Amino acid sequence: MSEPYTLKNLAEVDDAAPEHGLDSFWEARVARGALEAEQTGVAFFRLKPGRRSAFAHRHDEAEEIYVVLRGRGRMKLDDEIVEVAPLDAVRVSPHVVRAFEAGADGLDFLVFGAHHAGDGELVQDGWAGGI
Repeated sequence: MSEPYTLKNLAEVDDAAPEHGLDSFWEARVARGALEAEQTGVAFFRLKPGRRSAFAHRHDEAEEIYVVLRGRGRMKLDDEIVEVAPLDAVRVSPHVVRAFEAGADGLDFLVFGAHHAGDGELVQDGWAGGI
């Protein structure tokens, strides 16, 4: 039986970006495993100043919530682009293609959502950074 809770500082979670060749875009600390979470995912992203997400993506099942912590920028949601700022929270339905663009100071944000194995799909949409 697992413990009733797990405490983990997100700065201590391994940055997944370098191992995937994405460290020129962002820092990516995906914490579901480190937190021993079975049903919920959480990740911290630090998008570098003036950069766009390395790729856009969507899900078939998962609804996600993004919370901007620091910086300003834009978020692409299908064909719409919205401005985002600290403490903005954006709920994104499944099937919506999403990506971020950081302003001059970079953009730090959290993403939360239910875990559905194999649910994510990368989308080459011409707006994201391209990998």
